[in-house]
Amino acid sequence: MSTPPPLASGPQGSRHLRPLIDTVLDALESGGSARNGPLPAGGPATVTAALDAVGEVLPDQGDPDALRTLVRVLAEGAADPAHPWCAAHLHCPPLAVAVAADLAASVLNPSLDSWDQAPAASALETLVTRALAREAGHTDSLVTTGGTESNQLALLLARERLGGAVRLVHAAGAHHSLPRAAWLLGLPDPVEIPAPAGTLDPAALDDALTHLPGPHLVAATAGTTDAGLIDPLPEIAARCAAHGARLHIDAAYGGPLLFSDLHRPALAGLDAADTITLDLHKLGWQPVAAGLLTVRDPQDLTVLRHHADYLNADDDTDAGLPDLLGRSLRTTRRPDVLKIAVTLRTLGRAGLGALVDQVCAHAREFAGLVRDDPGLELHDRPVISTVLFRPADADDIRVAALRRHLLTTGRAVLGRARADGRLWLKATLLNPAVRTDDLAGLLALVHQAHAEGPR
Repeated sequence: MSTPPPLASGPQGSRHLRPLIDTVLDALESGGSARNGPLPAGGPATVTAALDAVGEVLPDQGDPDALRTLVRVLAEGAADPAHPWCAAHLHCPPLAVAVAADLAASVLNPSLDSWDQAPAASALETLVTRALAREAGHTDSLVTTGGTESNQLALLLARERLGGAVRLVHAAGAHHSLPRAAWLLGLPDPVEIPAPAGTLDPAALDDALTHLPGPHLVAATAGTTDAGLIDPLPEIAARCAAHGARLHIDAAYGGPLLFSDLHRPALAGLDAADTITLDLHKLGWQPVAAGLLTVRDPQDLTVLRHHADYLNADDDTDAGLPDLLGRSLRTTRRPDVLKIAVTLRTLGRAGLGALVDQVCAHAREFAGLVRDDPGLELHDRPVISTVLFRPADADDIRVAALRRHLLTTGRAVLGRARADGRLWLKATLLNPAVRTDDLAGLLALVHQAHAEGPR
């Protein structure tokens, strides 16, 4: 009988893991050095060819060096969110302490669908979800995979509270997951309110709520994906209260401003929402996944209650074993709360607030460099950490081609966004370790790529 592969947990788990961790770290370093930039050069075909060269994913006989080989290839072909010129998306460089905690979560492998699979993790989740809910002015929260799941749950809770005729009302800049969730849940077609300034206009909202048959769910945004804009939350909350509309605020991006004494006032009115989406694998420096949905009224969560005798038998619950099935629509759930808890306790509110302040300051500095460059055009001052800009003499076709040129050469990773009817390059600055030289170097690359491309 052959010896089974070593396990990560159990009495010998640590001894088995140590050399494998060294292998992973060596492969990450080797692959990152070979990439030599924020993105692999050559585009999709080159990356695919490098993976094809590794060989069969499921060979007849196993390869004992597969861990080293595949981690190295993945690292060489990765987008490195810690590189100062990787700034396209809300794709943060994770904190080392959070990644280390995530390793422990994987080793112990608790599943948060019954207490007997996750005794300590379930208790820790309760502590963390309530603490973060209080930070947002709410009473409780659920752990999710991210903003999309949180938004879906928000619409589900609204449907169960107000009925299947509830209509979603949102601004044109709202996240695409909101109308998609309405479609998924079989709700009436959402109403999109034009947002020429990029944010939800309270007067237009008031008009819509006056003339549209209800009930209504208004979705406001604290940190739009394209430009990081924050809707006028107090005015929106007042309109919702006047019309009896339910309010959800998607703060997947901007929510962690709560940790900063300097930037917290930008979220005034957040606590008036019935539900709030938070996502700490954006402006929270967590590995994916790390989302939450907070609720003001804990009774909203009763609709998620579910019974499966093998997981939450009535006599077990009566005997005091916690019932976890009502904490998610998912059954098997990994303990994503551990990395969040370790980060919160390690850095504290002050440490997290300092990171938020740093990236917001970097965005203002970057915007200043753009504004002072006669060859570039700045869209507007940044609200959080996103800056939209473009070469002053480029049309939309040229802006799109310039971005793809930077991507396929592996030199820089910038996003794209439409605002004021034009296409802009988007820099989303989430790395607190960047320096002024890094920001200036990124703009120099944009100028170089613009000079290299066809006119």
